[in-house]
Amino acid sequence: MKLGVLTNVIGETPLKEALAYFKSLGAQMVELGCGGYPGKDHCDPSVLLHDEAKFQEFVDTIQESGLEISALSCHANPIHPNKAIAKQFDDDLHDAVLMAEKLGIHQINTFSGCPGDCPESKNPNWVVCAWPNDYLEILEYQWNEVLIPYWKDFVAFAKAHGVNKIGLEMHQGFCVYNTYTLKKLRDAVGPEIGANLDPSHLVWQGMDPLKVIRELGGEAIFHVHAKDTKIDPINAAINGTLDTHSYADEIHRSWIFRSIGYGHDELFWKDFVSQLRLVGYDYVLSIEHEDSLMSKNEGLVKACDVLNRSITFEDKMTDLRWV
Repeated sequence: MKLGVLTNVIGETPLKEALAYFKSLGAQMVELGCGGYPGKDHCDPSVLLHDEAKFQEFVDTIQESGLEISALSCHANPIHPNKAIAKQFDDDLHDAVLMAEKLGIHQINTFSGCPGDCPESKNPNWVVCAWPNDYLEILEYQWNEVLIPYWKDFVAFAKAHGVNKIGLEMHQGFCVYNTYTLKKLRDAVGPEIGANLDPSHLVWQGMDPLKVIRELGGEAIFHVHAKDTKIDPINAAINGTLDTHSYADEIHRSWIFRSIGYGHDELFWKDFVSQLRLVGYDYVLSIEHEDSLMSKNEGLVKACDVLNRSITFEDKMTDLRWV
């Protein structure tokens, strides 16, 4: 298994310097934003797909760093009910696939997206309850008329360009947000749909990431984010964990994102790694730093410190010799 970082945390830093910094922390892989919400600071397909000199400079910079690319990140909402917004996200996702093809990478990470409640909607409608029955009618429309058709078409495009792993992050605000919805879309669309498993979004929903790993299995886990969440014992007990307070209003929130080791202890992360290995996942833990109580540097340094002690880096049993 390898330690990675989602690079947009220091998107303002030039790629060569950013890679050297991540390398100094012990990272072995990088996840590069190339559109959508993560932006294009370190990997802009609109340039790299059309300028061979720039593309070669980009490739040389990665190779000289000694780091590998774990995936291209284009987290987006390509089925947004606002057609102009949806088209921009959809264009970014298609460019991400073409960028992956050019780099010889077979994986991108994104969101499932969320449409409105009807074709005339202006804003997404995230449904998380089954009654009144209006909500089930909305889900019927979203899944059967928008979500499944979109991803069937997109997967066909991706496969035609060598991308056979689309890692969806189970995230609030989108149709795929838990184990059930991920498996539902994977069953409807195909094995090219899997998880970019981020435990931070599972924790606040009351899910156990270790059990989610066992339920999904190694075949459906394509990529893993290393990010933690801390449930506030006072606010959550009063208001529950469906929270719309600003992320910047930490003291009033029921949960906040934390750096590795500040939501769960080191033993949890060792168990997390072990469960991944048990189901056959042996790829990357990619740090996504969103801890608003820490600087970028301190959050990354402390996350790498815990993960460097928690990840099992060597192939199992390969160094043992029995007499």
